[in-house]
Amino acid sequence: MHYVPLSFFSFSRLCYPFRGIFIQQETYFAFFSAMAHPHKKTLESIKYEKGSLQLLDQRKLPLESVFDDVRTVEDIWTAIKEMRVRGAPAIAVSAALGIAIAAANKQKAGEFADASAAVQFLLESCDYVMTSRPTAVNLFNCLSQVKEQVRRLSETAATVEAVVEAFTQIAEAIYNEDVAFNEGIMKHGGAYIMARATTPQVRILTICNTGALATSRYGTALGVVRDLFYKGHLQQVYACETRPWNQGARLTVYECVQEEIPCTLICDGAVSALMRSRAIDAVIVGADRICQNGDTANKIGTYNVAVAAKYHGVPFYVAAPSTTLDPKTATGAEVTIEERETTEITTNMVTKQRVVADGPSLSIWNPVFDITPGELITGGLITEKGVFPPAAQAPFYDIQSIA
Repeated sequence: MHYVPLSFFSFSRLCYPFRGIFIQQETYFAFFSAMAHPHKKTLESIKYEKGSLQLLDQRKLPLESVFDDVRTVEDIWTAIKEMRVRGAPAIAVSAALGIAIAAANKQKAGEFADASAAVQFLLESCDYVMTSRPTAVNLFNCLSQVKEQVRRLSETAATVEAVVEAFTQIAEAIYNEDVAFNEGIMKHGGAYIMARATTPQVRILTICNTGALATSRYGTALGVVRDLFYKGHLQQVYACETRPWNQGARLTVYECVQEEIPCTLICDGAVSALMRSRAIDAVIVGADRICQNGDTANKIGTYNVAVAAKYHGVPFYVAAPSTTLDPKTATGAEVTIEERETTEITTNMVTKQRVVADGPSLSIWNPVFDITPGELITGGLITEKGVFPPAAQAPFYDIQSIA
């Protein structure tokens, strides 16, 4: 059973997972708890209780498990910008919860003159936190929709306390929605892949980290892997190391070791050789943004894997919640690709020692994401709503129809 803050349900027998769809509490629990697997506390990256938020500093895994307290809007902006918290779903959830905590702390300190001041703080905080990671559409979509609800608070909430409490309820709903999305993605993805498998167990390749550390609970792509493992259908998952931050080597392998999931770590450059020498049944990756035509922004190196998969006839799937779908962006050409510090490539991330020669003739390019064209997503899009295979001809995906 996943954790649901009591405050989320205390006011009504109806739960509203943020998108405006009302689901009775009993139905909500019956559907998702029926397939939920016991959750390992060691894999929590977000520790939240009303009035307290701690985020696991994922830069330090697997050598250290350090949780940072989030008390201010600046704290959550920095945690996202510096990749202490990462993964598109986890970023959005953490942002909403972080702003709620910051507002609650300001309320306690008596820093809001009235309800209007509290509303203004929340609106400005959403705009500010959006700037921390421009490529992750979950963050933008989430806080844009939160802002719409905050504006309505100015009409319905008469006191500072009412504004802060209402926003806290909104943030908690986002958290619970992501947990439910994880479980839906697991359920649909695992069933879809096994319905097309030719053997009782399958071999899956993935890149980056898309598990519990990148979301609120089980994960997206790695959540599907978990579902296969829990049901005895996983022979092996192959994890790309995922340079330069090594999220695959440090985080995906950490999650697999914690749950004894059979895992093989490979260098990013070994993908094609692996597909040629061993039978890979599917590639499953996550996403930071999925455009109207299916073009997908994800961790740098994903495009390489998709090209190799296409050549070798391996089905390529993208697993992501519907909050990652971006029908307003027509193609990947319109996506802003974030570039990060060159030291991520030139420096040993543990010792902080430079390991690359320096000189005036050297330049370094360090994009965080690449765009995988929709035509290379040959297996389909796995969401909490189901699995959507590509059309027979371009345009291969119509995101508006499934968003």
